[in-house]
Amino acid sequence: MTVFIQREPVLNRHKTITASRLRVHAGSVESAATELARLAEAWPDSRDVFVSFVDPAMTDALLYWQPPLNVMLEIKADRLNDAATATLIADVVGRQIPLCLDDYTRNLPLPLKPNFRFLLADANAEPDMSQAPASALAKGLADSEAFNEAIAHGYAGAVGWFFLHTPREPSAKLSPNHARIIDLLNLVRNNAEVAEIELALKKDVTLAFKLLRYINSAGFGMANEVNSFRHAVTIMGYDKLNRWLSLLLVNASQDHSAPALMQTAVIRGRFMEQMGAHFLPKNQLDNIFIAGAFSILDILLGTRMDVIFEKLQLPGTITAALLQQSGEIAPLLELARTVETGSVEELQRQLGALGLTAEQCNSAQIEALVFADKLQFS
Repeated sequence: MTVFIQREPVLNRHKTITASRLRVHAGSVESAATELARLAEAWPDSRDVFVSFVDPAMTDALLYWQPPLNVMLEIKADRLNDAATATLIADVVGRQIPLCLDDYTRNLPLPLKPNFRFLLADANAEPDMSQAPASALAKGLADSEAFNEAIAHGYAGAVGWFFLHTPREPSAKLSPNHARIIDLLNLVRNNAEVAEIELALKKDVTLAFKLLRYINSAGFGMANEVNSFRHAVTIMGYDKLNRWLSLLLVNASQDHSAPALMQTAVIRGRFMEQMGAHFLPKNQLDNIFIAGAFSILDILLGTRMDVIFEKLQLPGTITAALLQQSGEIAPLLELARTVETGSVEELQRQLGALGLTAEQCNSAQIEALVFADKLQFS
C-alpha cells in the first residue's frame, strides 16, 4: 500500500517555526508503520514532529512503530471515547510519547488522563481559546491577519501555511539593501573578475562582514582566519558564493514572518533539488534549488516578482518556472506546492507524470527538513 506524507509547519505566537507536522495518508496500518520506520533512519531531530494520521484508524500504526524521541502523536477528538483508542493511548503513554488532541472544541470534556500537550482547533469554528485547558494551536487560518486575530483570542500558535498569504500589496521598488545583494549576485553569476567582486564587497560593509564571518565559521573548517575579501572569494569559488548570496537574499527580509518564510524557501528549494536529481542532469541542480528558494521571494522581500527579476539576472530555466510556470523546473515547483497544500490525488498524479514514487517524495521531504535545520548562513 502506498503511503503519502504531506507536511505543515507549526508556529508559535512569534511566528517562529517550532515544529513540523507530518500528515500521513495510508491505506493500511502495516504500510503506515513500515514507511514511518523507514523514514526514522533520517528523521529531523532539531524540532518536535507532530504525526497526524489522516485516516484515524491508521493511528494504530503506533502499536507497531517506535517513534523517535521528538515525535508527538495526534489523536482525533471524535475517537476519544473509542475503546481501541483507549488501548492505543495507554500504550503510547506507557512509552512516554507526548499526545496532542486534534479537532478540539470548547464544549468537549477532556479526560483527566492523558494530559494533552497541545489542542489543535479550527479557528474559524472556535475563534476564542482564552479558556482552553492546554495550549491551543489554530488550524484553517487564511492569512497573517487571521493569525494575529487568533493569537489575540487565546491561541498559542498555529499550524499551516497562512504566512504565505498577506493582504498587503507588494511594492514596485526594491529596497537598497536587497538591490545591493542582487547587484553582487549578478556579478558572481556573470563570472566577473575577482577584483570587481572585491570592490563591490568593499562598498557594502554589512555584506563584507557577513561573508568573512561565514567563511571563518566552524562549519567552513578553515585552519587560519581569512581577512581578505579576495581570499574569501577565491576560497569559496563562484558556485558556492552564488548559493550563499542566493540564501542571503532569502534571508534579507525584515518581515515578522521572515524566519518561517526563510525556512519554507530553503526546504522547498532542497526538496525540489532532491526530486530533480532523480531525472535531471547534476549541473542543473543548483538552478532547481534556487528556483525553489526564490519562489516566495516576492513575499520575503515585499516586492513584485517581475520587479525583482527585472533586476536579478538568472538563467532562463529559473525565470520560466517562476514567471511563466513553464519549462523543465516548473513541474518540480508545482510538486513542491502540492506537497504543502494540495490533494493526495493531485500529488499522486504529478509524481506519476514525473516517473517518481511516493517513497522518494517522502524521503525528500524529510531530508529537506533536516537540511534546513542544519543550514547555517548569515
